[in-house]
Amino acid sequence: MLPPVLTIDGPSGSGKGTIVQHVAQKLGWHVLDSGALYRLVGFGSQNNQLSFENEDEIANFGAHLDVEFKLVAADSSQSDGGVTQELQIILEGKQVGAELRTEETGKLASIVAAMPKVREALFQRQRDFRQNPGLVADGRDMGTAIFPDAKAKIFLTASAEERAQRRYKQLKSKGIDGNLAALLRDINERDERDSSRSASPLKPADDAIQIDTSDLSIEQVVEKVLAICEKQF
Repeated sequence: MLPPVLTIDGPSGSGKGTIVQHVAQKLGWHVLDSGALYRLVGFGSQNNQLSFENEDEIANFGAHLDVEFKLVAADSSQSDGGVTQELQIILEGKQVGAELRTEETGKLASIVAAMPKVREALFQRQRDFRQNPGLVADGRDMGTAIFPDAKAKIFLTASAEERAQRRYKQLKSKGIDGNLAALLRDINERDERDSSRSASPLKPADDAIQIDTSDLSIEQVVEKVLAICEKQF
């Protein structure tokens, strides 16, 4: 029997990453940050001076990604809403972090994610993360394309304005300058690009449960997701 999978999909800024870490910690399950895979492909391709007009070249790079996601003990002074672990991304044995979360890398990720050959290259790589005791998969097409057989599927959303505010606060907390109007424009553009692409467009699975996080706290969303898990698994 295949290990259980909980998919949590949604647009940028809907809170997927934070909720996934909380839920995975509560369940003691593995984590897949699929968005980071595309960021890694975009970031690594740029660093290796690959041509973004050469889809085969980018896909080959993605097919050979050596990446691991680890929940490790967090700095208690910076824990958020009861999280005692944080997600580390290990690329080829080395931890990568802030450089993957820049707006520029986000744009590169959206570009490579629209390439069918890149998505095909990463398809099986993502499925390989399905290991016991279970997996919490964070992304945009986890419930529709990668794990369509998942017993529990969540689709998180929030207004574009709320998501821009969250991103602005996140950048500010890290000492990074951000322009709220520009962030809102980028989110709207990314939403349009992600939802209109031909390869696995951003949309909730037919059997996904949708949760609007605009006016909910982290704890409230986590409670809703865990309650769904109790019913489904």
